[in-house]
Parts: sequence; C-alpha cells; structure tokens
Amino acid sequence: MAYLLAFKRALLLASCIAPLVAAQPSPDVQKRISAAIKSSAGSSNPDYTAFVNPFIGTDNFGDVCPGASIPFGMSNDPRIRADPTQFIRGLSPMHDSGTGSSLGTYGNFEIMPLLCPGGFNTCTTTLAARQRLRKLHTDDASPGYFAQTLDNNIKMEATPTRRAGLERFTFPSGSKPYFALDLANDLPNSFAGGSLDIDPQKGRITIGGHWGSSFGPGSFHYQAFACYDLLDGGKQKLSEFGVWTGDTVGLDAKGLGQTHLNLSINLFGGVYQSGALFSFDNKPTQVNIRVGVSFRSVEQACANAEEEVGSSSFEDIQAKAKALWQEKLSKIEIDIAGTPPNVTEMLYSSLYRASLTPNNATGETQGLFENTTSFYFDSLYCRRFRTFYPLMTLHSPVEFAQIVDSYIDGWRKNGWMPECRANNLPGSSADNIVAQFAVNYHNEAARLGIDLNELYSAQLTDGELNPPEWNIEGRQVNVYKWVSSMQYGSFDIYHSYAFEDFGIRQVAQLLGKTDDVATYTNRSLFYRNVWDPTVVNDGFKGFSQKRFSNGTFAFTNPSDCSPNDKNETRSCSLQSNNVNGFYESSSWEYSWFAPHDTAHLIELMGGNATFAKRLDHFFDAGYYLAGNEPSFQVRGLAVWLAGNLMCVVDPDWIPLRQPPAKSVDRVREVVFTNFDITPAGLPGNDDQAAMASLLSFHLLGLYPVPSTTQFLLLSPFTPKYTSTIHSSTPSVTINGKPSPRCHFDFYDVFRVGGEVVITLTADKSAADDCLGAIPESISTGGFAAAR
Repeated sequence: MAYLLAFKRALLLASCIAPLVAAQPSPDVQKRISAAIKSSAGSSNPDYTAFVNPFIGTDNFGDVCPGASIPFGMSNDPRIRADPTQFIRGLSPMHDSGTGSSLGTYGNFEIMPLLCPGGFNTCTTTLAARQRLRKLHTDDASPGYFAQTLDNNIKMEATPTRRAGLERFTFPSGSKPYFALDLANDLPNSFAGGSLDIDPQKGRITIGGHWGSSFGPGSFHYQAFACYDLLDGGKQKLSEFGVWTGDTVGLDAKGLGQTHLNLSINLFGGVYQSGALFSFDNKPTQVNIRVGVSFRSVEQACANAEEEVGSSSFEDIQAKAKALWQEKLSKIEIDIAGTPPNVTEMLYSSLYRASLTPNNATGETQGLFENTTSFYFDSLYCRRFRTFYPLMTLHSPVEFAQIVDSYIDGWRKNGWMPECRANNLPGSSADNIVAQFAVNYHNEAARLGIDLNELYSAQLTDGELNPPEWNIEGRQVNVYKWVSSMQYGSFDIYHSYAFEDFGIRQVAQLLGKTDDVATYTNRSLFYRNVWDPTVVNDGFKGFSQKRFSNGTFAFTNPSDCSPNDKNETRSCSLQSNNVNGFYESSSWEYSWFAPHDTAHLIELMGGNATFAKRLDHFFDAGYYLAGNEPSFQVRGLAVWLAGNLMCVVDPDWIPLRQPPAKSVDRVREVVFTNFDITPAGLPGNDDQAAMASLLSFHLLGLYPVPSTTQFLLLSPFTPKYTSTIHSSTPSVTINGKPSPRCHFDFYDVFRVGGEVVITLTADKSAADDCLGAIPESISTGGFAAAR
C-alpha cells in the first residue's frame, strides 16, 4: 500500500487557565472526539482541534495541564490531575505543562468561587477551608477552552489569549456569588512578598509580588503581576469587598472595606495566606471576570487584558483561540479515513501539547532582559533538543526562530545562553537547539531575524569560556577539556558536553570555520574518554564510567539507578550524596548516547552482532523504562523512545545496525505498550512535550538526528497502512526517485517540497535492508558537508 506524504515549502507563522487539581473528564469528551474523527473521514477541511484530547497525561504522573491555552501562550489555566479525590483551591491563569515537578510550577493568583450563606465574614478563604472536590465526570476541555463543576454546583470555565483571558462562573440559582482571590500562594509555596489593591470604583483588583524559581537555587526569584476586572463592562456590580488573611493554626480574619495588602516573607515559617474577598449584587447566575498577567507591572497586566480581550465576549475569545489552534494543527495532515481513530487522537493530542510551551513572554521581560528588543520566551526547560525542536523544525520555523533569538539574547545580556530559564542543570542544550535551527534554516535565517555569526559566537562562549557558576549556566569547560574528572552526574555531563560540541561543529562547518570544525569534531568524540572497556555486566562488556584525573576509572555498577536496581535508598538525582555518577538513570542507559557517532559506538560494544544482541537485552531485560521522567539526561543511541525522551536507546536508531523490520516491531511495541488516549496515556511526565513530540515522530514514521538535517525512517502509523502491528517498509521514493529506506534529509524533502512515497508490506523479509546508506557517523566520514 502506498503511503503518501505531501511536504509543502512554507515558513509557518505562528495561553493555560486551570484549577490546581486532577482531571476526570466527562465521558462526553471522548464521545465528542470519536464522533468528530468519524465524521471527518473524507473531509477536505477537517476541524483538527476536535481530535485533541487535552486530558491525555493528566494521570499517571504525566503532569499535563489540560487548561485553556493558545499556542505558546503565557496564560494557561488550569492545572489538574485525574484523581477525583484531589481538591481544587482555585483557578490560576499561570501554569506550565508536563514539567515533572511534584509541586508544579507557577499557579499564581488563584481565584475561587464561594457560597457564603452567612455573609462576608463566614466565607471560607484559607487554603484548607476553601478547597473543594468537583462533581464526578464534569471536566471538559478542548483547545482554547476548559470547564469543570465543583461539588457545590458552581461551574468554572476559562478561555485565553496570549497574556490574558476570560473566566466565567455559573452559580446555583438564587445564590450570592462570592470570590476569594489569593495574593500569596503559588504551587511550590514560594511567595517572597507582594501587594494587592482593590479599586471598587473601577471594579479592579491588581496584584504583584515575588516568587521563587520552580527549578534552580532557592535564591532565584521572579516577579509576576495580575489584573482582575470584575464588572464585565458595567453589566455586573460589586456588593462587598475587602481583604482576608489566615494561617494553618487558626487565624482566619476578614477586613470588610479594606482595599490594600502588603506582605513580606513570613519570618515564622510557612507562607502567608491572604488576598481579596468580594461579592456581587443582584445574585447573578453567571459572572464574567477578565484577567491579564504580566512579568513587568500591574499596569502592563491591565493593558494586556484591555488590549487582548477588551470588551470581547467569552465566545469571541474562545473562537479566536480555537482558530489559532486550527492553524497550528493543520500543518500536519493525515488521511483520517485510513488511520485508526486512536492513532489520529494520539497524534493530534501530541501535536497540541507540543505547542503549549515554551511560553511567549515577549514584551514581559524583567531584570537583565528588561526592555530588550528581542523575543523573550519563558519556560525554556532542559533537554528537549532531541525531539521537541526537531519537530518544531517541521511545523513552526517562525516560532523556532523567535526562540533561537531568545537564546541568543540570553548570551547578549547574561554572557551565556540559558540552559533553563531557571537554570537547574549543568550543560547547555542551547548549543544543540540553535544548531538544529541553523543547519535546517540557514538560508532563511536572516529573513527570520537570526544572525548566524552571532549565533555561532554564543555557541563558542559555551564551548570555550568557563562561567563563574557553571552549575546554573554554561559549562564546566576547563575541567571537561582537561580531563574527564567531573562532579556528580559526570557521565551525563560528559556525554552531553560532547554532543553539544557536535552542535557547535555543525554550525562551524556551515560558516566555513575549518579550524573550528576540526577542533569541535575532535571534542565531540570525548564521550569515548569515559568508556571503560573492562566493565562487564549481564555478559556485555564496556560501559561508561566515572574517571579520575590520573586516568583511572571509578567503578559504578551499570545496573545502579536502573529499573533493575533493588536498592531503593540509592541517590540517583541531584542530591548532594549522589555518588553514582549518573543523573536519574544508569550506565546501561547513558552508555548508548552517541547519536553523531553510532558507528564507533557499535565498535566499542563489540561489533554489529553484539550491538544488536545488547540492544535487544536492554529492552528485554528491563533496563528500558519508558516512564523515566528525568531520563532526559539518559543518553541513548539518539532517540529516547516512549517514556521521557530519555530512556536511552531509542528503537528508532535500531535501523543503524538491525534489520529495519525489527525496528518497526520494537517501535510499535513501545508505542502500544506505553501510550493510549486515556488520562493515564503517558508512561510518565510529558517533560514539556518531549514525550509528545517523540510520540508524534513515531506515529509519522520518522525520527530526527538532532543538530543535523537527517531523519530516520520507519513504517508510519498513518495515513495508509494495512497493519498497525506488522507493516514494514520495502521501498521509498522521494519525488519519484529511489531513496535509502532507513533515512532521508530535510533538504531533499521539506526544503525543495514534494512527496515521499513509502510502500508498505507485511513481508518482513522483503524489508530487511536499508537499500542504500545507513545514517551517518562522524567516525565513518559522515556529516562531511553542510546542506
């Protein structure tokens, strides 16, 4: 059966409001999605937003935010999980999705609707007192919309713009609507002081303060502001207003008529509980509240609400948000009629999550970046270079360029490109991220606002200049270049540094920097310096190990910190007592990571036959863990399959030295074992769409080699295939010309435009050859010229 992909040459032009608990979607959500997929078969203009299930990943520690958002929006409301026993304490306009943090990130400015039959002074305002369960199976969401109903029959709805949104509350008939608005409490309880003001004439409440960084040193703080407009353009009238304050040991005080709060850090421990309390006249059944957020000032927050929402209705804003998502999701079209409905739902839900973050906070800069003329993106979390940005290469080059500009501006303002905005992990994935953009879009770079020479200068700073605080920015380059003796997480760091040097090498080659190409090609092979050929585990020889400055190795059992490690007390993360040498993974995983030099890795492991056997053993013996959340640090053959992008050996790289048909089987096994369309449909946290972009590639039958223009090729799940379990790929043509079956190049397909025809077969023996070159490796002369 022929599989047709039409790739169009185009540069594509490109927020989550949510409660703070777990999602339990209404059964109508899945019925609606299934009906939309069925009715769209054969449609020439399908509504792709109707295929999205925002609740996938809200259970099983997926940490997905199903709230209302626009693509790359700064406003995101709310964050919930699937457990119906978890309480809701408010609706917040600021969230990240899939960060993997047990506490979550942001969650500022919670607003909670209340029923207070006894009046103002009887309202339950403290966190423990106001929290409520929600009615079972009332959660609803679609791109640009979120709704749920509390167990007191108050319905909450939200719809967003980039930096603002509308919140709609429906109360039981005959009740007086009250609201508690929280000044201090965010999800990580990191409040460091702030103020709140009520203007009863304008019907406006403004809030501003400082909070601790969700990731990184506790001394790092950011400022945030919100502006709540309560009168709905004069359609609503305030009744009572004032402030409240409380604590966990009995304080619960109200101040009717008071209009100002100014709080500092609680010197007695804990976090202040304080905010505004207000009600509405005439017992309206429905209350509309407009909210704007900002990282600059309350004035800017109010301006954002006025500019982006203005007097628009809830339905108007929702329709605009949906239109933005339709434009984004329609970049990838499939044959809906020929694709299993669950695959369609998984694909478009994954593509949706892959455009939730990073958050476009342009115009909202503070600190060193205040008044920058560059783009500014927040939530630039670590380790997404493997799948997230290569997928962005295919669907959002304009936003990708804006993010690259934001990275370069970090170098301009701070001396080094950001690792994360909150800088919590060593290394600088930025080198690979900007390299991914440069090698794929160098012809359009100037038009997209990127100076490649400036980009390269930023990379060279990472590669050559050791920062004073290498653990929060840049790299520990002096030690790396001198010897492989490094601090905790040494394997992860060392393997990362080597691949980051490959990213620098790729841009040097693009710019004709011959000497630098030689230098960084050599340094990209430094991963070999921590390979100890004498270590044996499970019958396989050779693993990455810590190494001292005198050249000797420090033995670590390769199984330590793996799923097979029986020592539950062992420190495997960023703890100060982590002596394992790996960050949230094991040598069994990290030892696979050399995506740019796989041919030599095969030699290190004993040749083709041993490599293939070891790869099978890695999966079959249980070392592969799809849900290994911080596995982002796990270094695999280049692609980390299902779980968190980090589980080292990605089945997509099996085509390098294993029969292509076996690759297809392994990928399908991993996808169907670990992913589905339920709230628990992810094997771990989404890691800010690292898993979403990974799954997208698998379903499309592609996988990228990061910092290059190459894509590995497998049997797609869509649009036309005869078997979702055993379809293999006997032949491939690009624009009518035969192509190697295991990979193709961005420039041969996406740049020139055209079609890729993949002929599928159930006969595996007919598909067990790449019919041409295998993917490239540095050690065999690969990546010899820029495209």
